[in-house]
Formats: sequence, C-alpha cells, structure tokens
Amino acid sequence: MHQYIAGQRSRGSSGNPYDVIDPSTGETVETVELADADDVDRAVAAASTAFGEWSRATPGERSAVLTKLAGLIEAEAESIAELESKQTGKPIRLSGEFDVPGTIDNTAFFAGAARELAGKAAAEYSPDHTSMVRREPIGVVGSIAPWNYPLQMAAWKVLPAIAAGNTIVLKPAENTPLTSLRLAELVTEAGAPAGVVNVITGTGPVAGEALISHRDVAMVSFTGSSPVGRRVMELASGGPKRIHLELGGKAPFVVLDDADLEAAAHGAVAGALINTGQDCTAATRAYVHRSRFSEFVDRVAELMAAVRLGAPLDPATDQGPLIHRAQQERVAGFVDRARGYGARVVVGGEIPKTDELIRGSYYAPTLIVDVPQDAEIVQREIFGPVLVALPFGSGAAHQGGNDPDLDEAIALANDTPFGLAASVWTRDVHRAMHATRAIRSGCVWVNDHIPIISEMPHGGVKASGFGKDMSSYSFEEYTAVKHVMYDLTATAAKPWHRTVFRDAPPNEPHPLAGA
Repeated sequence: MHQYIAGQRSRGSSGNPYDVIDPSTGETVETVELADADDVDRAVAAASTAFGEWSRATPGERSAVLTKLAGLIEAEAESIAELESKQTGKPIRLSGEFDVPGTIDNTAFFAGAARELAGKAAAEYSPDHTSMVRREPIGVVGSIAPWNYPLQMAAWKVLPAIAAGNTIVLKPAENTPLTSLRLAELVTEAGAPAGVVNVITGTGPVAGEALISHRDVAMVSFTGSSPVGRRVMELASGGPKRIHLELGGKAPFVVLDDADLEAAAHGAVAGALINTGQDCTAATRAYVHRSRFSEFVDRVAELMAAVRLGAPLDPATDQGPLIHRAQQERVAGFVDRARGYGARVVVGGEIPKTDELIRGSYYAPTLIVDVPQDAEIVQREIFGPVLVALPFGSGAAHQGGNDPDLDEAIALANDTPFGLAASVWTRDVHRAMHATRAIRSGCVWVNDHIPIISEMPHGGVKASGFGKDMSSYSFEEYTAVKHVMYDLTATAAKPWHRTVFRDAPPNEPHPLAGA
C-alpha cells in the first residue's frame, strides 16, 4: 500500500500498478498502486482537517514533534539509506553519509527554527495605534518532489511547511516513493496528528496536476525541470496559489589562473559526478584559464578514469547507475550529438558493457572539450556524469589592476538561462569577492562545489526558479504575514473620520511636518 493518507497506508484508486525498479539491475524493488484524483481529494481533505489542530499547536509543541522525528530517523538510518539506494541506484556511501545524515540535521534544525517564527516587535508607527506583525501558516501545501534525492527533497518540502504550522500533501516521483512514505509514517509516530503529512504516489499528469489545481491547496512547492515548472505555474495561476519553484541548473565551475589546480580538479570531478551527475547544482561547465587548461583537463581525466562504477550497496562503489534507461539514453544522446559537431571526448562517453554493469543504466564518467559556448551540451541541462571544459582568457597570468580575463569568465558563467549554483576557484580574495557578486546564481561557492548546510538557504534565480529551501529563509515561503493594528484612543470619533464626517475632531499635524 503506497498512499499515506490521514495517518494510514492505503492503496491507490487508479487500478494502475507501477514497478519501482532498481536501476542497477533492472529488477523490481516493489510494485505500487498509483493514485488518481480521488486519492488526491482524500489526502487534501485529511490535510484540511488536520490544519485546524496543527496550526494552533504552539511552536514548542511542533518543535517537540520534529525533535522526536530526528531521533526516529537516526534510529533507522541504516535501513533508510539502503532503501534509498535500492530505489535510486545511488551508492550507499552517498545515501548513508550524505542523504540520511543531511535529513537528520535538517530535521533537527527545523525543530529549533519552529520556535523562532517571530514577527516584528510591537511598536507605535502611528501616534494612536500599536502595530504588530504575525507570521501565520498558509494552509494545505501541495508539494511535488523529484527522484534524484527522494528522502532529502521530501524533507526539504515537509519540514519547513509543518514547522510553520501548515499541513502537507506530498507527491514524490512515482519511481522513488519508498523513503518518502517511511518519512511520513515517522512524522505521525513522532506525534503529529494524522493528516499533517500525507503522501500520494502517482504520476505527474494525473496525481500531480490534480494536486496543483485542487481548490483547497493554498500553496504549491515544486522541485524539478524548468519546463514542468512552467506547467506548474500555469495550473497554480487558476487559484491563484502561492508558488515555490526549485528548477534546473547548469552550474559553472570557474577556475582562475591562480587557483590550486589539484583542489580544483578534485572539486570538479566530485562536483560533476555526485549522484551520477543527477544533481541540479552539479558542476557541468568548467571554465578554466587558458594558461592552466591543459593541466586541468589532464588531471580531471586521470581522476575520472579512476572512478569505480559498481553495485550501489557495495561500499567500494564510487558511482552508481542513472535512474533509468531513458535517462541513460538521454545522456548518451547529448554526448553522441556533441561528437557530431566536433567535440572531443577526453575520457568516458560510453555505456559500460561489462557483465557487472550491463543490466543497469550506467554511464561512464565523461569529460568533453573542444565545444563552442553556444553548443547544446554547454547550454542545456544533461543530468548525468558529464563535465564540459572550456578555456577562457588571454593565456597570460593576471598581474593586478584591470582583470579582463575574470570579466570574460563571469560573462561565460552567466551565459545560460539557469542560475542555481556556481563556484569560483582562486587564491585571491578580491577576485573571489568580485566573482561572487557578479555571477548570477542562488549560491556561489569559493574553492569548493556542492556542500549545503541546514542554516543556509538553497534556491535559484532566472530559469532555476524562485524561493528558498532550508534555513529560516524558507519560512518566507510557508508563512503569510499579517499586520495587526490596535487603536489606543478608546474614542468613537477618530480624526481621520473627517474624510467622511465633517464634525469629526480635526487632524493633528503630522509629527514630521515642517521638520
């Protein structure tokens, strides 16, 4: 039973089964019954009913639930990590050392942040009134999470929503719903009322669109591709509903002439190959100063060639398969078309054919050079283990003063519709500060690429969406700001009533008039 509604597992009503596939073997992990619009109605009704109680819970009560939830996830960390690897194909080291611990830390953070939902302190902004600002939950949140980080993305949707007093209906990707369902069960076990967190396992065109357009859903949060994000906006506009979008990325990786090349090469390989490149913030476009370009390419190729592909549950595996055959074919298509317009594949660029890997949707770590800036492989999101390296600059080292090479690198970095993440590699603090200011992106790392922390916001600009996950800034998405104003005069007739009643008391001069 793969729906979680009002605190209980249930079957989907569509009558359509769906196999959750282990992408490393092609074997079925579980078969789920998909949801339809009737299941969405039931889930939204459960969330609407639970909203009354949960929205009135004190910050301390909500914090206590989240604190207990963090402990429950930690107690099941090993089994949750294994389940995550089975449904996604990601290496157990990634699930066990990044995904699950990150989710536990995120939960612990929001347990504390739930008690800090303060508005502006009361004050007299008018001589006759006291004003205050309240932050209040919005209502039922309809969230759609992607398949690349099922557990973490579910947590990023659920935690700020319920910490702020909302209730939620989450639709995970139908091919990776298993850890999201377990997370929802643990929320109830931690003490949240039934219906606070509901999970609908269904397809986007059926369950997803029914959830987004549901009249009782007050807010939509979506993580996924930019084209689907546009469809989400179209559907939500009929409400209208508040919208939070975290969409695609094409992260630039800028290596200046003074960078530590060994650090940059390691960072590029790790940043490009994490989660088999199926990461919106993955390093995908390396812009390397011409004086260091050959050295960088050689070292990256050497490191990529040493990456071990293998079974996800083997602790020795560095890179697992792509999520499914269709994604494998998509990545291969990008690389094959690049070859067609003259690109050189330095390493990789093929589907492994060994007996160990042929059953899964694996693709070799790939480094590509000799492509123009406007090439498809530079401009479009691939979502696979492919890094494209392009040179920039005159070839001479920077000598101080004007920095046209850095300006060129920044222009190239910004030459994309996306703006989710970027990194710059340099030993010069002034160049680093200039780059972090000028690169148009929701996050810019200096001498690193990928790390995220619960206390800092995550989200993009341009075609990468708007709004923030994680951190206290996420509460801006999940709360409504209400102004409350108290009269201090205790009189029936106010001076401003003269706009309607001619015998009202005269207005006093404004305190700053004539100042």
